[in-house]
Amino acid sequence: MVTSSVVNTYPLSSYSFGTKEPKMEKDTSVADRLARMKLNYMKEGMRTSVEAILLHNHPHILLLQIGNTFCKLPGGRLKPGENGIRFHLTINDHYTPFPPSDTPFCLAEIEGLKRKLSSKLAANSPNMQPNWQIGECVAVWWRPNFETIMYPYCPPHISKPKECKKLYVVHLSEREYFAVPKNLKLLAVPLFELYDNVQRYGPVISTIPQQLSRFQFNMIPA
Repeated sequence: MVTSSVVNTYPLSSYSFGTKEPKMEKDTSVADRLARMKLNYMKEGMRTSVEAILLHNHPHILLLQIGNTFCKLPGGRLKPGENGIRFHLTINDHYTPFPPSDTPFCLAEIEGLKRKLSSKLAANSPNMQPNWQIGECVAVWWRPNFETIMYPYCPPHISKPKECKKLYVVHLSEREYFAVPKNLKLLAVPLFELYDNVQRYGPVISTIPQQLSRFQFNMIPA
């Protein structure tokens, strides 16, 4: 895990791109996605997802585009056991998070993010896997109910949140090869386009510029 406030960024020409088999979405609508989330919650408890902020050049963020309009960060839902958040049950039947710690649980969460990144953007060949250098967690978002709205905090009256989403900065090496599923597009979006653009990118992605404001970007030419 990389814990540095300095992020080296490289021009897009430093990277090579190819394609691989499509990665089909499991749901055809938002209602279907929320229904599946509810079903999984009944079996496994709170959903934990991790997403990567991949930066290049003066910083642009790499987003995956589905269809003509919807964009998302690469990442996804963690498997049971990869969850880095531990809860204990209080006498009032409230689930309260334990304080963060450098436990194997957190390491499993980082390995889970690497697994999701490889699934989304790595070639099928084991010899062409990117060197995913996971950095700091810069944001945590909470879904209180089985609805689309998420908050950058867990509302105090919510004892059993339905999802926790964490955003990590991922440091890219100078040279990498990315394989993009054929049904997706990989976009490089500048920070100024994301900033305060809730209507286009939603509240999670549009606030990334604020979350990155404390980092120093070291732009390395080709």
